[in-house]
Amino acid sequence: MLDVIKKTLLAGLGATVVTAERVEKSLSELVEKGKLSADEARKTAQKVVEEGRQEWEQSRTELAKTFEDLLKKAKLARQEDLKALEARIAALEAAAAKPATKPKKSED
Repeated sequence: MLDVIKKTLLAGLGATVVTAERVEKSLSELVEKGKLSADEARKTAQKVVEEGRQEWEQSRTELAKTFEDLLKKAKLARQEDLKALEARIAALEAAAAKPATKPKKSED
């Protein structure tokens, strides 16, 4: 399952790189043809890059939340769960290692 998620993320990143290259090429062609100024092309490229970054961050956040939800549903122990259990075991072992004190009998 992790491989599928990893491949999906890498495919998305690859598509982003390819798209950025295509955008740059298209903008350069428009500048060469005189249909767009160099300044407009630069601003457009910056806008596309920023929107792509925002979409990437949003997708990454959504994927992380989905993955966390799947882990909760799978009832797998997380690192923090294991650390909490280790702390409880250590406390119980420490308590068990103390010599038991017997209550004093009252002398009647």
